Amino acid sequence: MRERRGLTRSVRLFGDFLHEQDDPARFYGALARDSVQMIGDHAELDGAVVLDVGAGPFYFAQAFAGAGATYVATELDAGEFGRGHGPRGLGVAARGEQLPFRTGSVDVAFSSNVLEHVPDPRPFCEELVRVTRPGGIVVASYTNWLSPWGGHETSPWHYLGGEYAVRRYRRRHGHDPKNRVDRTLFRISVKQMLDLAEELPDVDLVDIRPRYWPDWSRNLLKVPGAREVLTWNLWTVWRKDTPGA
Repeated sequence: MRERRGLTRSVRLFGDFLHEQDDPARFYGALARDSVQMIGDHAELDGAVVLDVGAGPFYFAQAFAGAGATYVATELDAGEFGRGHGPRGLGVAARGEQLPFRTGSVDVAFSSNVLEHVPDPRPFCEELVRVTRPGGIVVASYTNWLSPWGGHETSPWHYLGGEYAVRRYRRRHGHDPKNRVDRTLFRISVKQMLDLAEELPDVDLVDIRPRYWPDWSRNLLKVPGAREVLTWNLWTVWRKDTPGA
Protein backbone atom coordinates (compact mmCIF):
# COMPACT_ATOMS: atom_id res chain seq x y z
CA MET A 1 0.00 0.00 0.00
CA ARG A 2 1.39 3.39 -1.00
CA GLU A 3 2.10 5.91 1.72
CA ARG A 4 0.64 9.37 1.22
CA ARG A 5 3.31 12.07 1.05
CA GLY A 6 2.46 15.68 1.75
CA LEU A 7 4.07 19.07 2.07
CA THR A 8 5.42 18.45 5.58
CA ARG A 9 7.73 15.74 4.25
CA SER A 10 8.95 18.06 1.46
CA VAL A 11 9.75 20.87 3.88
CA ARG A 12 11.63 18.46 6.12
CA LEU A 13 13.68 17.04 3.24
CA PHE A 14 14.63 20.46 1.90
CA GLY A 15 15.56 21.55 5.40
CA ASP A 16 17.85 18.52 5.66
CA PHE A 17 19.32 19.32 2.24
CA LEU A 18 20.55 22.70 3.53
CA HIS A 19 22.88 20.77 5.85
CA GLU A 20 24.39 18.48 3.21
CA GLN A 21 27.84 20.04 3.66
CA ASP A 22 27.99 20.73 7.41
CA ASP A 23 26.01 17.69 8.59
CA PRO A 24 25.94 15.01 5.87
CA ALA A 25 24.61 12.39 8.27
CA ARG A 26 21.45 14.43 8.71
CA PHE A 27 20.79 14.85 4.99
CA TYR A 28 21.91 11.50 3.60
CA GLY A 29 20.41 9.57 6.48
CA ALA A 30 17.04 11.23 5.88
CA LEU A 31 17.28 10.75 2.11
CA ALA A 32 18.17 7.07 2.48
CA ARG A 33 15.27 6.37 4.84
CA ASP A 34 12.88 8.26 2.58
CA SER A 35 14.11 6.30 -0.47
CA VAL A 36 13.56 2.99 1.29
CA GLN A 37 10.03 4.03 2.22
CA MET A 38 9.27 5.05 -1.37
CA ILE A 39 10.59 1.77 -2.74
CA GLY A 40 8.50 -0.01 -0.12
CA ASP A 41 5.41 1.29 -1.93
CA HIS A 42 6.18 -1.17 -4.72
CA ALA A 43 8.30 -3.99 -3.30
CA GLU A 44 8.72 -6.09 -0.18
CA LEU A 45 12.26 -5.33 0.95
CA ASP A 46 12.49 -7.86 3.76
CA GLY A 47 14.54 -10.69 2.24
CA ALA A 48 15.05 -8.88 -1.08
CA VAL A 49 18.37 -8.46 -2.90
CA VAL A 50 18.86 -4.75 -3.65
CA LEU A 51 21.47 -3.56 -6.15
CA ASP A 52 22.44 0.09 -5.70
CA VAL A 53 24.12 1.25 -8.92
CA GLY A 54 26.36 4.24 -8.31
CA ALA A 55 25.96 3.69 -4.60
CA GLY A 56 25.54 6.64 -2.30
CA PRO A 57 26.90 7.13 1.22
CA PHE A 58 26.77 4.22 3.62
CA TYR A 59 23.50 5.56 5.03
CA PHE A 60 21.77 3.82 2.11
CA ALA A 61 23.32 0.51 3.10
CA GLN A 62 22.11 1.05 6.65
CA ALA A 63 18.58 1.96 5.57
CA PHE A 64 18.17 -1.01 3.23
CA ALA A 65 19.68 -3.41 5.77
CA GLY A 66 17.30 -1.99 8.37
CA ALA A 67 14.42 -2.97 6.08
CA GLY A 68 15.74 -6.55 5.92
CA ALA A 69 17.30 -6.39 2.46
CA THR A 70 20.62 -7.78 1.25
CA TYR A 71 22.41 -4.72 -0.10
CA VAL A 72 24.89 -4.84 -2.98
CA ALA A 73 26.63 -1.60 -3.99
CA THR A 74 28.38 -0.76 -7.25
CA GLU A 75 30.68 2.18 -7.95
CA LEU A 76 32.83 3.04 -10.94
CA ASP A 77 35.70 3.88 -8.59
CA ALA A 78 36.47 1.15 -6.04
CA GLY A 79 38.06 3.79 -3.82
CA GLU A 80 34.61 5.18 -3.08
CA PHE A 81 33.86 2.12 -0.95
CA GLY A 82 36.48 3.27 1.55
CA ARG A 83 34.89 6.67 2.12
CA GLY A 84 32.80 7.43 5.16
CA HIS A 85 32.16 5.20 8.12
CA GLY A 86 29.90 2.27 8.75
CA PRO A 87 28.79 -0.90 6.92
CA ARG A 88 28.23 -0.85 3.19
CA GLY A 89 27.37 -4.48 2.45
CA LEU A 90 28.92 -6.05 -0.63
CA GLY A 91 30.74 -3.63 -2.95
CA VAL A 92 31.58 -4.23 -6.62
CA ALA A 93 33.47 -1.85 -8.93
CA ALA A 94 31.57 -1.63 -12.22
CA ARG A 95 30.10 0.66 -14.86
CA GLY A 96 26.35 1.08 -14.73
CA GLU A 97 26.16 0.33 -18.46
CA GLN A 98 28.06 -2.97 -18.01
CA LEU A 99 27.00 -4.59 -14.75
CA PRO A 100 28.80 -7.86 -13.85
CA PHE A 101 25.63 -9.57 -12.66
CA ARG A 102 23.50 -12.30 -14.18
CA THR A 103 20.25 -11.47 -15.94
CA GLY A 104 17.37 -11.50 -13.47
CA SER A 105 19.58 -11.82 -10.40
CA VAL A 106 18.24 -9.02 -8.15
CA ASP A 107 14.84 -8.09 -6.77
CA VAL A 108 15.39 -4.33 -6.85
CA ALA A 109 17.77 -2.34 -9.04
CA PHE A 110 18.14 1.15 -7.62
CA SER A 111 20.07 4.18 -8.83
CA SER A 112 19.97 7.56 -7.10
CA ASN A 113 21.44 10.72 -8.64
CA VAL A 114 23.60 8.94 -11.20
CA LEU A 115 21.83 9.39 -14.56
CA GLU A 116 22.92 13.03 -14.83
CA HIS A 117 26.52 11.76 -14.76
CA VAL A 118 26.24 9.40 -17.75
CA PRO A 119 26.21 10.59 -21.38
CA ASP A 120 23.23 8.43 -22.41
CA PRO A 121 20.65 7.25 -19.86
CA ARG A 122 19.11 4.58 -22.11
CA PRO A 123 21.83 1.87 -21.95
CA PHE A 124 22.22 2.54 -18.23
CA CYS A 125 18.50 1.99 -17.59
CA GLU A 126 18.38 -1.02 -19.92
CA GLU A 127 21.11 -2.62 -17.86
CA LEU A 128 19.16 -1.99 -14.65
CA VAL A 129 16.24 -3.79 -16.27
CA ARG A 130 18.39 -6.71 -17.43
CA VAL A 131 19.70 -7.62 -13.97
CA THR A 132 16.25 -7.38 -12.35
CA ARG A 133 14.18 -10.54 -12.00
CA PRO A 134 10.70 -10.74 -13.58
CA GLY A 135 8.26 -9.09 -11.21
CA GLY A 136 11.05 -7.07 -9.57
CA ILE A 137 11.32 -3.32 -9.70
CA VAL A 138 13.74 -0.82 -11.21
CA VAL A 139 14.13 2.63 -9.67
CA ALA A 140 16.07 5.49 -11.26
CA SER A 141 16.20 9.01 -9.84
CA TYR A 142 18.25 11.98 -11.04
CA THR A 143 18.62 15.75 -10.86
CA ASN A 144 17.52 17.29 -14.16
CA TRP A 145 19.67 20.00 -15.72
CA LEU A 146 17.24 22.92 -15.49
CA SER A 147 16.34 22.31 -11.85
CA PRO A 148 17.74 24.77 -9.28
CA TRP A 149 20.39 22.17 -8.39
CA GLY A 150 21.01 21.06 -11.99
CA GLY A 151 24.57 22.40 -12.03
CA HIS A 152 25.31 20.75 -8.68
CA GLU A 153 27.98 22.73 -6.84
CA THR A 154 28.01 25.37 -9.59
CA SER A 155 24.27 26.05 -9.17
CA PRO A 156 22.39 28.28 -9.80
CA TRP A 157 24.90 29.81 -12.21
CA HIS A 158 24.40 26.95 -14.67
CA TYR A 159 21.30 28.87 -15.78
CA LEU A 160 23.73 31.32 -17.43
CA GLY A 161 25.57 28.46 -19.11
CA GLY A 162 27.44 25.40 -17.89
CA GLU A 163 30.90 26.67 -18.83
CA TYR A 164 30.21 30.08 -17.32
CA ALA A 165 29.24 28.36 -14.07
CA VAL A 166 32.49 26.38 -14.10
CA ARG A 167 34.60 29.49 -14.71
CA ARG A 168 32.84 31.36 -11.91
CA TYR A 169 33.38 28.47 -9.52
CA ARG A 170 37.08 28.34 -10.44
CA ARG A 171 37.52 32.06 -9.76
CA ARG A 172 35.84 31.82 -6.37
CA HIS A 173 37.40 28.59 -5.13
CA GLY A 174 40.74 28.39 -6.92
CA HIS A 175 40.06 24.98 -8.43
CA ASP A 176 37.66 23.29 -10.82
CA PRO A 177 34.37 21.88 -9.54
CA LYS A 178 34.00 18.13 -9.25
CA ASN A 179 31.22 18.19 -11.82
CA ARG A 180 32.12 19.54 -15.28
CA VAL A 181 29.27 20.05 -17.72
CA ASP A 182 29.40 17.73 -20.75
CA ARG A 183 32.25 15.77 -19.12
CA THR A 184 31.01 14.40 -15.81
CA LEU A 185 27.66 16.20 -15.68
CA PHE A 186 25.17 16.04 -18.53
CA ARG A 187 22.13 18.09 -19.51
CA ILE A 188 19.43 15.45 -19.07
CA SER A 189 15.92 16.89 -19.18
CA VAL A 190 12.63 15.77 -17.68
CA LYS A 191 11.19 15.39 -21.20
CA GLN A 192 14.01 13.04 -22.14
CA MET A 193 13.24 10.74 -19.22
CA LEU A 194 9.47 10.91 -19.69
CA ASP A 195 9.98 9.58 -23.22
CA LEU A 196 12.42 6.90 -22.10
CA ALA A 197 10.13 5.84 -19.24
CA GLU A 198 7.43 4.90 -21.75
CA GLU A 199 9.78 3.38 -24.34
CA LEU A 200 11.94 1.14 -22.15
CA PRO A 201 11.31 -2.50 -23.14
CA ASP A 202 10.35 -5.40 -20.87
CA VAL A 203 8.95 -3.20 -18.08
CA ASP A 204 5.75 -1.44 -17.06
CA LEU A 205 5.94 2.10 -15.72
CA VAL A 206 4.34 2.11 -12.26
CA ASP A 207 5.32 5.53 -10.93
CA ILE A 208 6.99 8.72 -12.10
CA ARG A 209 7.04 11.87 -9.99
CA PRO A 210 9.13 14.74 -8.63
CA ARG A 211 11.06 12.94 -5.92
CA TYR A 212 10.96 15.49 -3.11
CA TRP A 213 7.55 17.06 -3.68
CA PRO A 214 4.11 15.95 -2.40
CA ASP A 215 1.94 13.42 -4.24
CA TRP A 216 0.02 16.12 -6.12
CA SER A 217 3.25 17.23 -7.80
CA ARG A 218 2.91 14.50 -10.41
CA ASN A 219 0.70 16.98 -12.25
CA LEU A 220 3.77 19.20 -12.78
CA LEU A 221 5.03 16.65 -15.29
CA LYS A 222 2.15 17.56 -17.60
CA VAL A 223 3.37 21.16 -17.96
CA PRO A 224 6.21 21.58 -20.48
CA GLY A 225 8.78 24.15 -19.45
CA ALA A 226 7.62 24.49 -15.87
CA ARG A 227 8.37 20.83 -15.17
CA GLU A 228 11.98 21.32 -16.22
CA VAL A 229 12.51 23.92 -13.49
CA LEU A 230 10.13 22.78 -10.76
CA THR A 231 10.63 19.00 -10.76
CA TRP A 232 14.09 19.31 -9.12
CA ASN A 233 14.64 15.54 -9.12
CA LEU A 234 12.69 12.95 -11.13
CA TRP A 235 11.84 9.59 -9.54
CA THR A 236 10.89 6.75 -11.90
CA VAL A 237 9.79 3.21 -11.03
CA TRP A 238 9.25 0.31 -13.42
CA ARG A 239 8.15 -3.27 -12.77
CA LYS A 240 9.83 -5.90 -14.92
CA ASP A 241 7.49 -7.97 -17.04
CA THR A 242 6.77 -11.55 -16.04
CA PRO A 243 6.80 -13.85 -19.09
CA GLY A 244 3.37 -15.25 -19.83
CA ALA A 245 1.62 -12.91 -17.40
